[in-house]
Amino acid sequence: MGNYTLKCLQCGCEYQGDYRLKCDHDDSLLRANYHAKQLALKKTQGMGKFYDWLPIHEQLDTNAAPITYKSEELAREFGLTNLYIGFSGYWPERGALIKTCSFKELEAHPTMQRLKESGGKAVVVASVGNTARSFAHVSAMTGIDVYIVVPRCGLSRMWLPEEPTDSIHLIRMAEGNDYTDAINLADRIAQLPGIMPEGGARNVARREGMGTVMLDAAVTIKRIPDHYFQAVGSGTGAIAAWEAAIRLRDDGRFGNRLPKLQLAQNLPFVPMLSAWNAGRRDIVPKIDMLNPKKHIDEMYADVLSNRAPPYSVSGGLFDALTDTKGLMYGITNDEAKEAKTLFETLEGIDILSPSAVAVASLIKSVDVGNVAKDDVILLNIAGGGTERLKEDYSLTKIHPIANAKNPDVPLEELIQPDKYFGAGAGLLEFDDDECER
Repeated sequence: MGNYTLKCLQCGCEYQGDYRLKCDHDDSLLRANYHAKQLALKKTQGMGKFYDWLPIHEQLDTNAAPITYKSEELAREFGLTNLYIGFSGYWPERGALIKTCSFKELEAHPTMQRLKESGGKAVVVASVGNTARSFAHVSAMTGIDVYIVVPRCGLSRMWLPEEPTDSIHLIRMAEGNDYTDAINLADRIAQLPGIMPEGGARNVARREGMGTVMLDAAVTIKRIPDHYFQAVGSGTGAIAAWEAAIRLRDDGRFGNRLPKLQLAQNLPFVPMLSAWNAGRRDIVPKIDMLNPKKHIDEMYADVLSNRAPPYSVSGGLFDALTDTKGLMYGITNDEAKEAKTLFETLEGIDILSPSAVAVASLIKSVDVGNVAKDDVILLNIAGGGTERLKEDYSLTKIHPIANAKNPDVPLEELIQPDKYFGAGAGLLEFDDDECER
């Protein structure tokens, strides 16, 4: 029976812990209901120490895990006495060993384990780069086949700290396609025999993996933080933090108040911010997503773009913000770049663009008085240490096996790239900096 069941947040139906992604009766998210009501850390390296609250039956074999430390320099800059950094990346001096340098790897390990335990042989993933890289890395470690669909911009993030394996199948979408187009193509590929969808926010393994950032923070600080800062594209990581905080509250040893979610989107593409500020549960495309592809192309952190986020669904981001009396911010490219420089100078580690957006939201929150000096604050640095990783590892590019012109490309042609795209389609070159803005 395992250590958990799945419960529908709308109708209350419960299911055994398998690879199920949806309820049979409605569109609500499912939530894992663990038999262990208090968190007992396992004596193992990596995120496997949170096994009691991960939707898997066997222990994970990885040393990847988030770390939490108390900030000194950044905290001093803004007069904060209890600023904690949740860091998911590569920073061995602090014990951070995520070699893909993104908290998306925290999603990939339990998702691939859950897939294996359910008898799955292959999974398809859509990504702008960080999720794709993480699933490719775990595929290289486990041998489980992964089909990855990325828009052209995502190619600059397709690298590994090891040689790619034959289990990694990368499909690049042609210029003019964005993340949503990649999702639509991935959904079609998932209909092929033997290939399962990774599920996005609907996959509890992805949410619980990212939720370990909140778990690690609470264990380190010995309480639930008052505030939680993160940049969001889909909002799945913030939903995960909320769900983890609910379990910590119910545990009884970490306090009885949920953290206020303080979330940020990167202007000018901010559909969730627009809907939230208008007090709407639903995103209205004609209001909240005018000229989406143009605005996505103008973003500094384009990995934060998602035209179909789990915002409105039961158990989604609207509910998370409502339950925690949360706030949202719009961050300009210049604000994010300035925050990135400031963080790297003061804290001494390089960070990815989404993390820079999160830092900028903390700065804005301090400026407008949305946090108090002595509040316990958790800042989720969801990716960093790439430059530090290069000191220890030689990074290898993952080359595409095929190039899809649009989401409607015939699948029988897509899986015969030499016939459809010409010999050598898997040896495409790209500029490492083509997506950095």
